Amino acid sequence: MGGLSLFDAGEIISADYAMNFSSETELVMTAARRLQDAGFEVLQLSPITINIAGPPSLYDRVFGTSLIAEERPVIKEQGLEDTATFVEALDTELPGLVDTSTSELADVLEGVALEEPRYFMQNAFAPNKSYWYLDVPGDVSLGMNADKAHRGAITGKGVKVVMTDSGWYKHPFFTQRGYRASPAVLGPGTANPNDDESGHGTAESANIFAVAPDVDFTMVKLSFVNTIGGFNTAVGLSPNIISNSWGSDQRFGPLSAANQAMAAAIALAVANGIIVVFSAGNGHFGFPGQHPDVISAGGVFMEANGNMRASDYSSGFASSIYPGRNVPDVCGLVGMRPRAAYIMLPLQPGDQIDVGSAGGTHPNGDETATNDGWAAISGTSAAAPQLAGVCALIKQACPKLTPAQVRDVLKKTARDVITGSTHPNTGNTATVGPDLATGHGLADANKAVLVAKVRCMRTPIRPIGTTPIGPVPITPVPITPITPTPITPITPTPITPITPITPIAPITPVGPVILPAPGPTEAGEAEAQTVEEQVGGGALSDEDIEQLEHIITESENDLDL
Repeated sequence: MGGLSLFDAGEIISADYAMNFSSETELVMTAARRLQDAGFEVLQLSPITINIAGPPSLYDRVFGTSLIAEERPVIKEQGLEDTATFVEALDTELPGLVDTSTSELADVLEGVALEEPRYFMQNAFAPNKSYWYLDVPGDVSLGMNADKAHRGAITGKGVKVVMTDSGWYKHPFFTQRGYRASPAVLGPGTANPNDDESGHGTAESANIFAVAPDVDFTMVKLSFVNTIGGFNTAVGLSPNIISNSWGSDQRFGPLSAANQAMAAAIALAVANGIIVVFSAGNGHFGFPGQHPDVISAGGVFMEANGNMRASDYSSGFASSIYPGRNVPDVCGLVGMRPRAAYIMLPLQPGDQIDVGSAGGTHPNGDETATNDGWAAISGTSAAAPQLAGVCALIKQACPKLTPAQVRDVLKKTARDVITGSTHPNTGNTATVGPDLATGHGLADANKAVLVAKVRCMRTPIRPIGTTPIGPVPITPVPITPITPTPITPITPTPITPITPITPIAPITPVGPVILPAPGPTEAGEAEAQTVEEQVGGGALSDEDIEQLEHIITESENDLDL
């Protein structure tokens, strides 16, 4: 309230404008109390949105609206075309918006966005199968070229990564390898923090550890009809990176009220220094994967001989909502149609994916058992956490890089993919150079780390006025002696002490508080300092930086710094 309305903003909600949609703490608290007084359950507060729940009759009574249920076509997990139930208000033009202008809450609420469904873009040892697939951590680390970065002591140490997904189960794959993982945090509308009933979050999180084994990891368990609340829960943990392997199909505008609110939440997070990674989609025109501030993750299939091609399971497109926005930015490792059964990943035994993917003959099944805690899956759901892992390596190598600078490093160092096509729904073909099939190509973790190290040595800008000025020649002239005059002493007057100022009471923050993303922990900072010492510790000019980056990106062999 008081600035630009979230629901009148069109498609301009990006990090550059995110602060325009924030409200004062006092107003947020007042609105929350009045919503509670009206009978709503307040689930979460943020500077932009208040997350609430209540029966349809309550919305009708408080806002004078009529809510209806509609079945609409969607693309669900594993590319399944189906329908889903959406809740809609009859009296507004913007999809999913409840008009509050005639209600008693009009002075504190600009509108109510009705959430909508979104979907995945999805023993300590994996079972051995006869078909070609990738194991974690080794094969994924090798395919993303992260092993060489690891040997240079860049492992994501001190970098905080949060993933929003279906939950996280303590599989022996994680515990026996000693990965750093905090207990799962429940997003609004979720329960059972120790279980992952779907299996998707547990499985895909293994991709992060494969690329960045020493990150500090936390899972936020999502309700997929309250993804805004889950995302804001992740923001409230003040991470360096948020990885998201979900979204909806949004080929054309306008964005619904819920998607506008989601766009604002993402923009505010990025404006505060948090790197946000989203899946581009598996045949979807993925949203939020096409948001201009996110790192959009596409898919590349790497064959057993190392050859690469665009995954025909993944999406690639030019956004019609954000002009000039091409999706994806870069790619991770993703399988091929019909099911992208490509990476053998750990999950909770007997969960939905463990049962649903089991049996059959590859490629229509993964040939695993229904309760063995392993499944071969991938999709851009796997690509997003892989890229989040690469981002963690970059942030350890150079903590001062912004989200936009990290994305630029990823794009500049990616390996060009020149064959293959995307999912038929988006239908774009890989060519030489950046394209709509694979963006800038398959991410290269080691080259990205090298470029990040180089950029950390950039010469700082010298403030105006510090440049020494040469002496000006002076022509001597005769000096006339000055006749001294007596000085009259000043009579001192007593000074009255100033009354002390009473300090202002601190303001209680609204949760989750969106803070600037912290740098890595002290251990991570020490590691980053070691990196600069390894490469000489001195600053380089812009010309030096460009020459070194050219050598790194154009070399067919991996270099060391």
